[in-house]
Amino acid sequence: MDLRQWSSGQVASVLKKAEAFAPFPRSGTPECVRLSAELGAEAMADLLVRAEADRDAPMPALPARLYDEFRKTGRREGYEDAQRRRRTMLYGLTLAEWLEGEGRFVPALEEIAWARLEETNWSWPAHARGLDHPDHPTLDLAAAMSALDMAELDYLVGERLSPNLRARLRAEVDRRVVAPFLDRDDHWWLRTTPHKQVNNWTAVCVAGVVGAALYLEADTDRLARIVTRGLHSLADYLDTFDSQGGSSEGPDYWTYGFGNYVVLAHLLDLRSGGTIDLLAGPALRDIAQFPLRTMLGPGVWVSFSDSDSNPVFHPGLLTYLARRLELPGLLGLGMKNDYVLSHFNQFAWPLRQFAWPLPPEAEPARLGPHDWYEEMAWMISRLDPTDPAALRLAVKGGHNDEMHNQNDVGSFMVVSGGKVVLTDPGRGRYSKAYFGPERYQNLMASSRGHSVPLVNGFEQVEGRAHAAQVISHHHGVDADRLELEMAAAYPQAAGLDSLRRSLTLDRSHSGGRVLLDDTYRFHAEDSLFQSVLVTPMNTRLEGDSVIVGEVDAGVRITFDSGLLDVAFEHHPGVEKQYQPAVDLTRVVFTPRQRRPVGSVALEISPLSVRRGLSGIGQIRRGSYAEERSDLELEPGGR
Repeated sequence: MDLRQWSSGQVASVLKKAEAFAPFPRSGTPECVRLSAELGAEAMADLLVRAEADRDAPMPALPARLYDEFRKTGRREGYEDAQRRRRTMLYGLTLAEWLEGEGRFVPALEEIAWARLEETNWSWPAHARGLDHPDHPTLDLAAAMSALDMAELDYLVGERLSPNLRARLRAEVDRRVVAPFLDRDDHWWLRTTPHKQVNNWTAVCVAGVVGAALYLEADTDRLARIVTRGLHSLADYLDTFDSQGGSSEGPDYWTYGFGNYVVLAHLLDLRSGGTIDLLAGPALRDIAQFPLRTMLGPGVWVSFSDSDSNPVFHPGLLTYLARRLELPGLLGLGMKNDYVLSHFNQFAWPLRQFAWPLPPEAEPARLGPHDWYEEMAWMISRLDPTDPAALRLAVKGGHNDEMHNQNDVGSFMVVSGGKVVLTDPGRGRYSKAYFGPERYQNLMASSRGHSVPLVNGFEQVEGRAHAAQVISHHHGVDADRLELEMAAAYPQAAGLDSLRRSLTLDRSHSGGRVLLDDTYRFHAEDSLFQSVLVTPMNTRLEGDSVIVGEVDAGVRITFDSGLLDVAFEHHPGVEKQYQPAVDLTRVVFTPRQRRPVGSVALEISPLSVRRGLSGIGQIRRGSYAEERSDLELEPGGR
């Protein structure tokens, strides 16, 4: 059923008929005691030790000047880190009190809960840009997550909390989050408009608001209006996925956005007696499999857009989806029950990890040799899915106005020896500039940070019209190939008539190889074309090859040194979000002769395999010279 078809009257009727709402065992019940025993002595001991330390630790201060740092410097970490430390302390104390049930953590828990309720803003500085007026609170990701944090805290251990705290908690959740959601239309993430598409924010904010209301709202008719408004917003969120369940935000934002969607799906399923099922239908099953299809190999995922190659998928999320949708492969993504609290921005995930831990043994996910998202033009190709060290290739077409957009039409990744050798570097450090007009001056978001050409000195530019056209896509036993026309990704001033990029994972050679062919046609005679590869590894020139990485995890890039010059451009210490800074090298291949028509051909093979250029020529002639005669290639023009 289309979520937009629900009316508040229908929702109210369903809610009034549902049985008691009990998403988790409450503290002190036999079910909670059993859960504590099933977690094991080690996990419980670690939790209690950390909670004892937090009980006696000073609470981080959140002065107004810290909030104002973002406005003044563009940096958001000062306030967010201190607030995250508060949240982490609260999460640990809540879990310890819930599972142990002896009351010894209640005083410290209440002290931090009071402090959180007294914060001027629940929203982050990057989203509010200043301290809120009390009558107009900013409803962002952090505020919505805080509301659900408080509601689940109250549900788990509320009977041990003071009546005044519980009353204040309900008042603050309503004032800051629920009422603004229900009564205001100024939330950009509420619905898609001709000027703005919704994204992960919609799922996170709706899950926080509606989830909190499911716990706390006593007026069923008002709750029905809240739920209905949320369902209509979530319909727009689901529209951001393509027909195969793909999201241009990438796997990292799948776990954030869709993960919160699943949090709400669980709560609403129980509160509606199973009548409102947000996970019903094949489309949701496809979305749930996104991390399986974008997994290149153990511990490595596609890192297009603001997503990284090593995302964390929450154990509780995987356990619930695997059971609910009968997708056991999700249990084999390599995630572990570490029960760590410090890297969470919301209580939903540590709670669900303790409540729904991964099974101790799970069969590794079974990957196929090839995955293809036609609408996004993402091709994921694996030489031998059963060999973790075997060659992998991921390529994207798409356009330059995607969610969490980077100017990356034609970008690709190569994995060898289980490590990313040629990279799409993922997200840069989140700052005011990164999400402002200066975004594409940042190496990570600009096409300079991606393995895509530089054309007459011009980078790619942002905008939906700056897109790739899929010329052909092929998957076969011997090879997977994607051919794109990507001249439109560049400004008209670049002078391009055509830029065809072909990327092939060739399985017919032992050890495999990736073949890259960029074929171009300019308006003018004296034009400069450069093919660029980006790597986080060491590089060196060795005759007609560039060596990237080491023997156990590296590639040899073979090129015609008579036709191409090669240069190395080093970018040390490029800042990332939630990750250490990375050293990147741009390897730039430039034709020695400036011609209006030509191509750059590269062979990328594991270092343990040494091959010549004959294969490149064969692939090149088979894929272009016969099929693309309109490009009028000159003899020796490569």
